[in-house]
Amino acid sequence: NDPILKTIKSFVMKTLSKLVSTSSISLLVITSPVLISGSHKKINVSSNATTVSAATHLSFSTNNTSNRNLNTANFVAAATSTAVSEKKADFAMNAAAKKAFEVKMVILEASSIYDSMRLNRSGLNQKAFEYAWRGYHNLVKNGSLNKTNVLTICDFTQSSRNKRMYIIDVQNRKLLMRTYVSHGMNSGVDYATSFSNRPESFKTSLGFYVTSKTYVGRNGLSLKMTGLEKGYNSLASKRGIVIHGSDYITSEYLKNNGEMGRSLGCTAIPTQVNAKVIKTIKNGSCFFIYHPTKKYLAQSTIING
Repeated sequence: NDPILKTIKSFVMKTLSKLVSTSSISLLVITSPVLISGSHKKINVSSNATTVSAATHLSFSTNNTSNRNLNTANFVAAATSTAVSEKKADFAMNAAAKKAFEVKMVILEASSIYDSMRLNRSGLNQKAFEYAWRGYHNLVKNGSLNKTNVLTICDFTQSSRNKRMYIIDVQNRKLLMRTYVSHGMNSGVDYATSFSNRPESFKTSLGFYVTSKTYVGRNGLSLKMTGLEKGYNSLASKRGIVIHGSDYITSEYLKNNGEMGRSLGCTAIPTQVNAKVIKTIKNGSCFFIYHPTKKYLAQSTIING
């Protein structure tokens, strides 16, 4: 009564019929048990503990029993092999369909959350949230996050003049904080448009990170991050990419200089909120830097699962 075994049996039966219709072997009966006499030969096809018995008639003329047995064995082997191949293809197709359905449901969930939280009013790009949610979903599913209740998004479709870092309480569907965040000095002026994983590039690295431990360095309290995406941010630790406070990413600096300051690649935030931000997101939460770079979005193994 196992449905998988029934399916395999059905595939074998269909394959036998296909092979019979195009070969010199004509299928007389497919049943179990089977009555065999004269030039009929009983064959048993076994596949994963299910047995299919069939009676075949060898239409070619021969008295050589060994040749008959050999041809019958080859016939059965071909039928079984084809059936198994078709079954594997069916399983693969089902897996692909299941994955496509899962992605669709995650996108619908993201859209629902975006609307219910009215994130459009905060300026957060809907696609930024959708891709962040897809990646977050996969990281949670894979057990990559120690802290799953917080999601941070840096929306680099926006100018650095905007408060474009969003810290979201996933569990309670609440926007906890929104603040300024810098990009690398070689990534652009007002807008970040160029990104790199290369050391000494002084550019921002796109993609998903997991926050780590804090330390006190030349920029005061800072937070280490681990880049998760090969080719995009996997060298973040080597480059010394961290979250730290700075006075060049504040409204006062913008007013006095006409533009926001930029970093050497780090995600600098206003010193006034630095401690609060770090306390909220440290020790294993999801941190996502978004830009609609087509190559990245197509190649991201975290977004695409």
